[in-house]
Amino acid sequence: MNNNLFDLSGKIALVTGASRGIGESIARLLAQYGAHVIVSSRKVEGCEAVASSIRDSGGSAEALACHVGEMEQIQHTFETIRAQHGRLDILVNNAAANPFFGHILDTDLAAYQKTVDVNIRGYFFMSVEAGKLMKDNGGGVILNTASVNGVTPGDMQGIYSVTKAAVISMTKAFAKECGPLNIRVNALLPGLTDTKFASALTQNEAILNKALKVIPLGRVADPDEMAGTVLYLVSDASSYTTGASVIVDGGMLA
Repeated sequence: MNNNLFDLSGKIALVTGASRGIGESIARLLAQYGAHVIVSSRKVEGCEAVASSIRDSGGSAEALACHVGEMEQIQHTFETIRAQHGRLDILVNNAAANPFFGHILDTDLAAYQKTVDVNIRGYFFMSVEAGKLMKDNGGGVILNTASVNGVTPGDMQGIYSVTKAAVISMTKAFAKECGPLNIRVNALLPGLTDTKFASALTQNEAILNKALKVIPLGRVADPDEMAGTVLYLVSDASSYTTGASVIVDGGMLA
């Protein structure tokens, strides 16, 4: 066994939603530990900015645009990876949609469909395509970014919470069926984190103060505080861990 359990040298890692926030922090840390990181998000410009910064810091990275809510783009992404690299060792499903913030009874079909298409269908078929590639190359690791809302639904975040509960179940289903293929599948469940994605919560003083009262650490997380758990889950340090949902929420659910 490698003496450095966190060493990712020679690994090919695809991180979605990596142009900012938690995804960007994950991409940077995986590159720091030796992985070649494919930085992916909807717009290639944001991906290239992160990839270029990683390269400037001595890491290895490339940009590849992919909207995981679009099936054609998922297919194209994996055709590109297969052609350019011949394999994929790590998939981090981190891209997500949360277009509606309001009472669950006011959820319209468009918001419902967008959230489901990205957070459930997107994660599912990204995992299917990654799993096929990993199967052909002896195994790999899939990491899904879920949410504490998948355990306890967030106020005014009904459909988002439902999809994140589905991601937790999806993680277990893939872990159970893909374990014999040497493919491990786990989930990260972030709590309230200071990202643009969560700005509807973090920039609303009343909501933020209410949230902080139930977080024992008494503060919002920095995106970098999520990346370390992902490094553990995609590295040999967690070689006997699959089907797990790791909560990183400052103690909120406790």
